Amino acid sequence: MDLNGDYDADNIFAKIVRGDAPAAKVFEDADTLAFMDVFPQGPGHVLVIHKRATARNLLDIDPQDLHPVMDTVQRVGRAMIAALKPEGLLVTQFNGSAAGQTIFHLHFHLIPRWRQVPLGRHAGGQMADLGELAKQARAISAEIA
Repeated sequence: MDLNGDYDADNIFAKIVRGDAPAAKVFEDADTLAFMDVFPQGPGHVLVIHKRATARNLLDIDPQDLHPVMDTVQRVGRAMIAALKPEGLLVTQFNGSAAGQTIFHLHFHLIPRWRQVPLGRHAGGQMADLGELAKQARAISAEIA
């Protein structure tokens, strides 16, 4: 898919928001949802989305809807650092299939980084153990102020 197109209300993230698909939730408020990536690039990989905005990518979203997403990115990032003690934090966001986007619902990746742990390939790894994801979600969630 290119940068333009119609929003698909049946994408996996929309299904998670509706409760039609499971997710290991880290944080949720009226506007946003943070949950564990089931195909993580590393331990603790979290995704942050807007729950109601139908933006496919960063270029589509209304700036007023972007603000709460970025607040949640920062809030969860701080909690992730407190819980997991990484040496760094990678925040990424893809726009269009040529850039690596695979789910066309605006989302941000928060990936804790340690020098000795290699970064997995985006959209190319194995599905994570769901029990381990739930454990990581609880640890990060417990640190959210």
